[in-house]
Amino acid sequence: MSSQSVLILDFGGQYKELIARRTRECNVYSIVKPGDITLDEIKDINPIGIILTGGPNSVYKQDSPHCDKRIFDLGLPVLGICYGAQLLAWSMGGTVEPCVNSEYGKTKMIVNEKSTIFGGLSPVQEGLMSHTDQITVLPEGFISVAQTADCLNAAIENKNKNLYGVQFHPEVESTPNGTSIIRNFLYDVCKAKGDYDLKNLENQLIKDVQNQVGSDHVILALSGGVDSSVCAALLSKAIPGQLHCVFVDHGLMRKGEGDEVERAFENMNLDFIRVNAAPRFLKALKGVKEPEKKRKIIGAEFIKVFEEEALKLPNVKFLAQGTIYPDVIESGGSKAATIKSHHNVGGLPETMNFKGIVEPLRNLFKDEVRALGRQLGLKKSYVDRQPFPGPGLGVRVLGEITEEKLEILRDADAIFREEVRKRRIKADQYFAVLTNTMSVGVVGDFRTYDYTVALRAVKTSDFMTCEYVPISHKVLGIVSSRIVNEVKGAGRVVYDITGKPPATIEWE
Repeated sequence: MSSQSVLILDFGGQYKELIARRTRECNVYSIVKPGDITLDEIKDINPIGIILTGGPNSVYKQDSPHCDKRIFDLGLPVLGICYGAQLLAWSMGGTVEPCVNSEYGKTKMIVNEKSTIFGGLSPVQEGLMSHTDQITVLPEGFISVAQTADCLNAAIENKNKNLYGVQFHPEVESTPNGTSIIRNFLYDVCKAKGDYDLKNLENQLIKDVQNQVGSDHVILALSGGVDSSVCAALLSKAIPGQLHCVFVDHGLMRKGEGDEVERAFENMNLDFIRVNAAPRFLKALKGVKEPEKKRKIIGAEFIKVFEEEALKLPNVKFLAQGTIYPDVIESGGSKAATIKSHHNVGGLPETMNFKGIVEPLRNLFKDEVRALGRQLGLKKSYVDRQPFPGPGLGVRVLGEITEEKLEILRDADAIFREEVRKRRIKADQYFAVLTNTMSVGVVGDFRTYDYTVALRAVKTSDFMTCEYVPISHKVLGIVSSRIVNEVKGAGRVVYDITGKPPATIEWE
């Protein structure tokens, strides 16, 4: 990127993506790198500041992740968050020890409003705490600028060296003025210009695609969802005449969705190809129950289809995918836990007949993808489309997948989505899941033994965390009545009220 950047060093915290996202919301570009990055790599990035993330370890243990201590002598502003604050203090000669009373959840703080990072805020604040260690002795030159009832050093600073640390998490929504604190660090400490915007982003992504692809042709996995639609719009602008959009109808789509996708793209300036591949996917998935195995089978089958279609097209050397950052994070890596493999990340076979993969949205969050789509001129219906996993209903039918179970889920899901839209319920994602649980029921004078359908509706701003939507019992009753009366094979309906974490948005 030609704009200024802030470097975020990752020490294993679950909120590193949120830190990056909050930074970008403040119009400053963010780059996430491992905490053990070298000084030379940092100098190549040339950031205006560094943020150290949280993490699950104790900084005083030998096997805990540490950074090069010389980072704090580069003259760059540094903000440490949670573990990052402890790492900053420990590296500079302070002491970190186990808490007498650990702190979790929203916690009242008294802050020094004269501190640069708390500028413009009132002395009483709330911050999300989540720590079993704390800074007990400050390094030379540091002072405490925030306290809680159990933590005397809830925030620290060395103003002369532009070094700051906060024990709480300013990046999460549970810290009401957290974004203001991050913005103060970016603009008042790092002296950011705020030169990261969508126009810069679009131009840079187009340039990156052109440099990677050259004159070769690209085949794109087009599902019709938000990510692949925005990817298609961007690629068609970057490499006009070189893009072939392949929509694989794997038989795992929502009710009527295959035809909807085809109608949506048939008049666009794209080479649109629909492949009806339902039989081969269902055959490959026959008897498979384990969700990770299902995802990998679907991913592998996708690649086979694309390889076959590529052979029919001229000069196709690259496979394009609408992979976004949360997909990459949840699929894990060499040092990260795998939450679930996404078909376009963890399910790719090692050997492919493509020169490479084009993923222009790989480092973007969902809200950035939507905003980019609007800027590229996509219709509101495309940009605001309900998120849908690449494996489709394959990960919403629990256990073995059969055509009968898919039909039950399609009909139940269509009813739920219709009722939510009709009542204008504010939810960012809502869908039905067909569980593998069957239960006894009564229809007329006859005993039934049918499937249990689970409903899920969540509110989220980033799809990394979510809260369930408290839909009224009246509406849930209407939906339940319609499903058990209109959908053959559905005998019971339940509503999922679990947040993320600990659950994921999808059930598998």
